[in-house]
This record gives sequence, C-alpha cells and structure tokens, in this order.
Amino acid sequence: MLACERMALLVRLLCLLPSIELVSIFFDRQFCRLYCRALSIRKNPKAKNAMPIPILVLLEVLIVIALSRLVGLAFRSIKQPQVIGEIVAGIMLGPSLFGLVAPDLATALFPAEAVPFLNLLSEVGLLFFMFLIGLEQNPKYLKSNLDIAILTSHVSIIVPFSLGSLLALLLYPIVSNDSVSFTAFALFLGAAMSITAFPVLARIITEHNLQNTKLGTLALTCAAVDEVTACGLLAVAIAVTRTNSMLGALPTLIQSLIYIGFMMTVVRWFLQRLSKHYNRTGRLTQLVVSGIYMGVVASALITELIGIHLIFGAFLLGAAMPKNAALTRELAEKTEDFVLIFLLPVFFAYSGLRTQIGLLNSPELWLLCAAVLGVAIVGKYLGTYVAARVCGISNREASALGWLMNTRGLTELIVLNIGLSLGVVSPLLFTMLVIMTLVTTFMTSPLLEWTYPKWLIRLDISEVSSEDSELEDSPIAGSTEETGKKLLPNYRILVPVANPSTQKGLLRLAVALGQPAAGMGGDDLQSAAVHALSLIELNENYGFESTPVEADRIIQERRSKLSELIESLEVPEARKFVHPIIRVTNDVARETAQIAEIDRADLILVGWHRPTFSSNRLGGRVGRILGNAKVDVAIFVDRGREKLNNLLVPYAANIHDDLGLELALRLLVNSEERRLTVLRVAVDGESGNELSYDFQRVMDQLPVDVRSRIETPIVEAAEPIQAVVAASANADLTIAGTSREWGIERQTLGQYTDELAVQCHSSLLIARCYVKVRSHLASVLSQR
Repeated sequence: MLACERMALLVRLLCLLPSIELVSIFFDRQFCRLYCRALSIRKNPKAKNAMPIPILVLLEVLIVIALSRLVGLAFRSIKQPQVIGEIVAGIMLGPSLFGLVAPDLATALFPAEAVPFLNLLSEVGLLFFMFLIGLEQNPKYLKSNLDIAILTSHVSIIVPFSLGSLLALLLYPIVSNDSVSFTAFALFLGAAMSITAFPVLARIITEHNLQNTKLGTLALTCAAVDEVTACGLLAVAIAVTRTNSMLGALPTLIQSLIYIGFMMTVVRWFLQRLSKHYNRTGRLTQLVVSGIYMGVVASALITELIGIHLIFGAFLLGAAMPKNAALTRELAEKTEDFVLIFLLPVFFAYSGLRTQIGLLNSPELWLLCAAVLGVAIVGKYLGTYVAARVCGISNREASALGWLMNTRGLTELIVLNIGLSLGVVSPLLFTMLVIMTLVTTFMTSPLLEWTYPKWLIRLDISEVSSEDSELEDSPIAGSTEETGKKLLPNYRILVPVANPSTQKGLLRLAVALGQPAAGMGGDDLQSAAVHALSLIELNENYGFESTPVEADRIIQERRSKLSELIESLEVPEARKFVHPIIRVTNDVARETAQIAEIDRADLILVGWHRPTFSSNRLGGRVGRILGNAKVDVAIFVDRGREKLNNLLVPYAANIHDDLGLELALRLLVNSEERRLTVLRVAVDGESGNELSYDFQRVMDQLPVDVRSRIETPIVEAAEPIQAVVAASANADLTIAGTSREWGIERQTLGQYTDELAVQCHSSLLIARCYVKVRSHLASVLSQR
C-alpha cells in the first residue's frame, strides 16, 4: 500500500479509535486492505442501504457481550469456570453453530469487512489481559517447595512437549503445508500441549479453598514456573517461525534476553519509585494510570519489533510492577472490568469466527482430534504425576496435581490464535486444539473433586490453620474416633453470617438456642456449638480478587470482622461456644447445605434478606438454602429486640410447627426468665389444634419450673394470621412453622408467601422441618 494511502487511512481513523490501537493498524497490511475494500463497498451504489461498518461493529459487540455473559453464567451454574462459557459463546457465534444454522444472517451480522475491527479490539484486549496476568504474578507463589515445583513443572512440560513433537510427525503431512517448516510446526504443537493456564488454575484453587494447603501452594508454584517456561518456549517458536530457522532465531532470542534484563532492572527500579509515590499519596491519579498504560503499549511494541510478539511486552511490564498490595489492587480494579467484560469477549468471538468444527468432516479427522486430546491429557497428567511421586508426594495429591496442571483455558487460546495468525497452525488444527482446550479445562473441576474430595480439603485446611473451627478443625479432631465421638458437641447450629456488622441479633439467637444461661450449665463445652459461617462469593471469573493472595487478604478481613462480632456478645461465657468458619465459594446456598451435611449440623439458622428482584422474604438465596439443605432450617426476621423473654408459638399441628415448638422449648429450658405462649386458633367455632402425642409426652417430661412458664390459650378468630399478628405485639420472638395457616407456605411453583413475616410486630423465627425424627431437645433435657 502506498505511503499516502496509509497516511490517509490513519487520519480517517483518528476520530474513531484510541491512539493505542493505531500502532497495530499501521503495521497490519491485511487490515488496511480489508478496510479500503470496505470503504469501496460502502461507496458502491448497490450497497448504499447497507449498515455502516462502525454501527455494525457496535451491534456485533453488543451481541457478543450479552451472549458471553449469559453462557458464562450458565457454565458457572454447573461449577465450571465462566471463561469456558465465554469461549463457547464465541464459538456459537461462528461458523460452527450460527453460520451453520442461519448462514445468511451470520454473514450479514459478521461480514468479512467487520472482522478486522474485531481483531483490533481483541488485540488490545489481549495486551491488557497479559498485563494483568503479569501484574498478578507474585513472588509468594515461588516460596513454597520451589525445588519440587521446578522439577515437577519442567517434567510436566517436557513430557507433553515431546509427545506433541512426535505427534507433529503424523499431523504435519495432513494439516500443514510446505510454506511452514516442520521445526516451527513441531515447536508450536509442543508448546500448545505444554500450556497450563495460571489464571484459571488460580481461580479453581481459590474456589476449592486450596490456596493455603500443601496441594494448592504446590500447584500454584508449579503453574507459575510453568508459565515462565512455556512463555520462553512460545517466544522461541515465534522467533523460529518468523526467521524460518533455529540459527536465524538466535539474534531475536538474544535481543529478547537483553530486553528482559532491562525490564527487570532499570524499569523495575523506576517502578519501585512509583510504588513509593503511591504509598505517599494513597491513590492512582489519571496521569499515573495513563503513564502505565502507555508503558504497556510501548513495551508491547518493543517486543513486536524484536520479533517475538506484542503480548510478551505487556506481560513483562506487569511482571516488573512492584507487588505493592494496595497499588496492585487499585490498578487491577481500574483495568480489569473493561478488559474482561468488553474486550476479552470480543477476542472469544474473533476466535469463534476462526473455529470451524465443520472442517472435521470425516471419522479419520475426528480420530486425529481424539489423538490430539489424548496426547494433551496423558502428557500433562503423566508428566506431573510421575514427577510428583518421585518427589515424595502422596498418590492422591500427585493425581490431583496432575488434573490441576491439565487446565489450559484462555492462555492456550491466546497461543493458538498467535499460531493461526502466523500461519504455522492451519484452521483445521486450530479447531482441533480449541476442542482440546475446552475439554481439558472443563474436566479439571470434576476430576479434582473426584480425586481430592472436600473432606480431604478440610483435613488439609486443619493442618495449616487452627482458626477455622469446624468439627474437623477443632482440637478434638486429633483424638481417637471413640474419644472424639464423646467430645463432640451434642447440639450443633450452623449460622451463615452474610454481614458481620448487621447480624448480631442472629448470632445472639443462635447462642440462646445453643447454650443454657449462666447458672444453668452454660459453661459446658460439650453441650452445644455455634458455627458462625462466613462464605465469600467470588462473582467474576478472572477478577483480581480470585487470586490466592488477594483471596487470603479478603478472608483475613472477614475473619477480623467476624471476631469483632463474636467479642461483642454481652455474655462473655457465650463467646467460647461460637466458632468461626470462613470459606471461599462460588455458590453460597449450595456450600452452606454441603457444610451443614458434612458437619452433621442439627439446625441451620439463617438471617432474612430481601432478594434483589423479589419482595418475598423467603426467596433468593434463603429460598435456595431451604431447597438444598438436608437439615432443619430456621429463618430469623430480626426486629431489633435485644431480649427474648416472651416467646409465642402459633400451633397448627404439623411437622413445621412441631419444629418451631421444639426450638421454643429449647429457649425456654435454657433460661429461667423466659415464658412461652403456645397459641391455638379456633376458626368458625372449631376447636383449636391439640398438641401432638409426642409433644404431650415431651411436655410431661419437662421439669415443673419449666411447665409453669408455659401457657396454651385458644383464641377464636376468622383469620388465623391476624390473631397471631395481634398476639405478637406482646412477644419478643414469634416462632412459626412454614404452614398455610400462618401465611408461610411453599407453593406449587416453589415460591413462598410471607404475610406473617411482613405484619408480625415481634422478631420472627420461621421453622422448616426436614428431618421428622429430631433431637433438638435431647441435649438440654439430658442435663436437667
């Protein structure tokens, strides 16, 4: 293209694109040709009614972001990394699905003229994503078992790289051509087989609460070493591809080493001064951020001119940034939202447009695809497993480590796109390797849970932290099984605490249910335990908060707040019965139900909260806990009553009201100051509901001083709910079962009504029975 044409193109784009994008355009001949072709088409009279390219690109971006979010959330619901769903969304928009089902519409929405614009956006997204990956690299990951990690990581690269190079002998004549040297082809295929995606692996480790365990720290160290080594292999592969020989690549590699040294010394020294400036000011100004972003682009341009690739320069600057926790956090927060929400989905869509599953149009090609997948899985898993076993890692941990290192994710997709752009990877092989990427990443979480189940993770956590006090984490966990059973608390309450600063009343009620008051055996450690559960939900897939170091910081902050809440309890003796549990999760409701089942909780006591899109008190997360939990559940609607002396139980003779009555009797037995009213409502002259036979027997077993504090009036009313509402004006706590009489009933479509929850004057405890044979009273009655 002539210089004047190139200059004219740049001038026309100045009003449309950010300056950091113009550099890529200037050097992209293919983009310039396609852009000029698009301009000629738009000037064509036959195409005068066609949608302008800028408008079309914006429409494409709108579709891409919406679909990637939807599919990503769907994959999160099945416990898969959100990035896998976003990659699948990109493939769905390409010829593999959309182009197959509606080819005319696909051509209209994604014409060839618009594809270079998507490429441009995706390149900018990759630059800043690689900067974020470098920013998140932390020397802390290299402080644990470094010798074992180096051996394991390198073997986990050498084995799949060697197998990939052998596979290249079979694939080269079928999926490549003479314009690509076999050396470059083998290097790229071997590098593709060797990749471990650090961001996805870090996310999986954090979500499984492995970041402080031996397995988690070893996996992080191996992945960090793997990432550096794999980047070196990829740089060599790119240099060989561009120079077409190993000897010709030597100057490029030498220049790369010199630049790396420059970045890790001179540039790092300058950035350390920036860190000191941040410590003084406490904030990142727009001027500083713009300087950093300019540094990202400049570093990317230098590595491109050297002859490797743009992404290496961006990664290097991120790695050279000082690991000042506050600085890193603020810079990541300012950068990642736009990159992860807007730019990366465009990259996935661009990759999807280049993925053509239809090219695998014969059984022989599908067999080759299976061979690629098999080599990738076996090479990475066996290399990791054997090396870990040689280093003395247990069989189960070595197997789990092998599955973790098989995670490829977005890092693999970046490598594949580079190979396709350079022409060393054909569209057919690109499609095979994309399938391999999806399968190996998809299989990581289920195989990890199968190999290393949650009860083992809890044992690992108990070895490194005595602050989490689940049953496995308590001192009794080290005793014999027989002694342990004797020392276990007789009654266990699990209390999910979403916000420690506002849920003091919830914890106070849990302590009142669990422990007798002072003077009534309230110092008996064996009688009950309250587990204050604080779950931290990570909402974004590649957010900086999902890195293990940042997750640890968030956990420590939450632990501090939870400890303050426990220390704020008025009765000092009650604090020693409350044990905090802090965990990271991707599904609070499901994790709560699982912890309750594993820890053999007798009751889940959860606070009420208003769902985002509903006014129903028992919807949203509370409703999911009610649906998932296989133990009895009670929902507390707090009206701010500090004392719980006057208890009201509306009774309609069903299993949920029976549970409510049991809980009320437990509160009554635990304190001599409390009084209980069991309210039975007679409607239209009918007699009130009688207590069940089992409860008559329980009432007969109660001590005289307890029975004397119980009243069982019968009132006549046309509307039972209004009778309870009126009676609640004289109560501190009303305990009602989820039954039709009290307007708290699960309907056919899974919704809950909550009329009593809205109108009740006192605090309200809503009881839902799951286990018909319970022992909520056994522990307190046995002490009397």
